[in-house]
Amino acid sequence: MTEPNAEQPASRPPEKVAPQEPVQMSEMGTIAGIFFEPGRVFEDLRRKPRFIIASVIIAACVTAYVFTLYQKVGEPGMRSFMAEQMDKSPQTQSLTAEQKKGAIDMQMTIQNVTRYVMPVFVFISLLIGGLLYWAAAKAFGGSGGFLHNMAVWIYGSLPPTVVGTLASILILVLKPTDEINIAASQRTAIHANPSFFIDGAQSPVLATLLATLDVFFIWGWILAAIGLRITNKISSGSAWAIVVIFGLIGTALRIVGAYFSGNPT
Repeated sequence: MTEPNAEQPASRPPEKVAPQEPVQMSEMGTIAGIFFEPGRVFEDLRRKPRFIIASVIIAACVTAYVFTLYQKVGEPGMRSFMAEQMDKSPQTQSLTAEQKKGAIDMQMTIQNVTRYVMPVFVFISLLIGGLLYWAAAKAFGGSGGFLHNMAVWIYGSLPPTVVGTLASILILVLKPTDEINIAASQRTAIHANPSFFIDGAQSPVLATLLATLDVFFIWGWILAAIGLRITNKISSGSAWAIVVIFGLIGTALRIVGAYFSGNPT
């Protein structure tokens, strides 16, 4: 009978793996909850990120607004707007009437196609936004993954998008067509910010700067800061630093666009 090897190490007990905390809310529950208890929603998204239905809702809202604006002003209104923009631009002022008509025809064709593929552009923008949040959170020592930050970007955008879109569509329906400023209504028809009190056509850069103080922007920033803090387990200061940095970058890009286009954005 062989003796046991005295040098043989004792077998190690299996390591205990902490059970994953179960998800407490359905995706429809998170969509309703983000309006009233965002902290609880982001805690649940920390356990398991999910955002498909929320993404579809955002894409549907953006697409619905784009179609509503076009139906309200019609093709003649859009063509008139494009002609005004070409007359304001030094690069196109020298074009002949026939050349301008050809350029407008091309823009109308592009717009007609863009309206129908708008959901694709929305999904791409959400993907990019999640990637930016993920990279920024990692730079600040965050522990959340890409999907966590994708969920933060999407759920931080959901309430302002839904409420803003519904209000904008209502305004478009009730407002006379000749009172709609197409340039100022490209993104939204409701301007809950100080730019409402100035003439955006005369001061497009100032109007764009003041538009940064929009109630819907601020709402989205607050939700994003809460989500970044919870899902990435970083401090409130770090979360707000990320939000402010991206807010300043977005404002700078809009100001540049307003300066060159002559329209508030």
